[in-house]
Amino acid sequence: MGEKVLMKGNEAIGEAAIKAGCTHFFGYPITPQNDIPEYMSRRLPKEGGVFLQAESEVAASNMVYGAAGAGARVMTSSSSPGISLKAEGISYIAGAELPCVIVNIVRGGPGLGGIQPAQSDYFQATKGMAHGDFRLVVFAPSSVQEAVDLTMEAFDVADKYRNPVMVMGDGIIGQMMEPVEFKDIGTDDLPEKDWITDGAEGRDRNVINSLYLDPEKLEEHNWKLDRKYEKIKEEEVKYETSNMEDADVAIVAYGTTARIVKTAIKKARAEGIKVGLIRPITLFPFPEKVINEAADQVDKFLTVEMSTGQMVEDVRLAVNGKKPVEFYGRTGGVVPTPEEIVEQLKEVVE
Repeated sequence: MGEKVLMKGNEAIGEAAIKAGCTHFFGYPITPQNDIPEYMSRRLPKEGGVFLQAESEVAASNMVYGAAGAGARVMTSSSSPGISLKAEGISYIAGAELPCVIVNIVRGGPGLGGIQPAQSDYFQATKGMAHGDFRLVVFAPSSVQEAVDLTMEAFDVADKYRNPVMVMGDGIIGQMMEPVEFKDIGTDDLPEKDWITDGAEGRDRNVINSLYLDPEKLEEHNWKLDRKYEKIKEEEVKYETSNMEDADVAIVAYGTTARIVKTAIKKARAEGIKVGLIRPITLFPFPEKVINEAADQVDKFLTVEMSTGQMVEDVRLAVNGKKPVEFYGRTGGVVPTPEEIVEQLKEVVE
């Protein structure tokens, strides 16, 4: 266990990556994640690593491809439109089964949108990142400490499955300061990287590729990836529940919205509304089972997001028609208040 220090979220993510063994960072500036590349540019060279500001997001994601292919622990970060530009490269990385960590500090969209916090990249992260049959593992921290822990874990999960892992926060996570400690949460039980392209002296050459012109070979590759994603669904689901023991209503929320919901739950319970929280920590794999099981207990669900309603679709799929699922959202950088959520709860329970 380390000493607790007060850090801004973006900088804490950068330090967590270095402590997790990240040796290479490639990125391009965009608000509200700029503190991450700025921090890495100062710290990573002192640790013997490589920081490079690319000429564009497209270039940065392809630099990640190269470094990951050579076996480096590598990270990139951006904010919403920047992630869109990186998306083609991320698809190549996933297709080539290369491990890396991608941080998205989400801003309001669509288009250039605004720099205030939002959760409107849920679809992008979990469903529509880019072309082809591939998935990312997506972590959604709700505090700076959790952003640190999940960033460090992300490198191990990426290596374990040879797959990109995204840490998706919002502008609040990136900009607020909280006390954090950097715990030793790494694992030594990781597969050997005998597939990397670091020279072939004394062995057969390795080939890293996502180009399959033979449709039969590409189909075989896609089903191989799909089997990996099914294994990830079995092994990597993370969630938190609170106040669910006697709840009549379950709120589903993630990230900083879940923190606001916890305050709303205290206010609602003081007024006699029995409400609990299910907080997905992994957005993929999504905690379908716990939500479906909760549907046998509660009367209704309320999904709260900083979007016009994206995760709510997965909540409805998980509930599978057992109970009604209502939605409350603010978007464009507007953050919901506990009072608004309590008022919405009152409408739901009526």
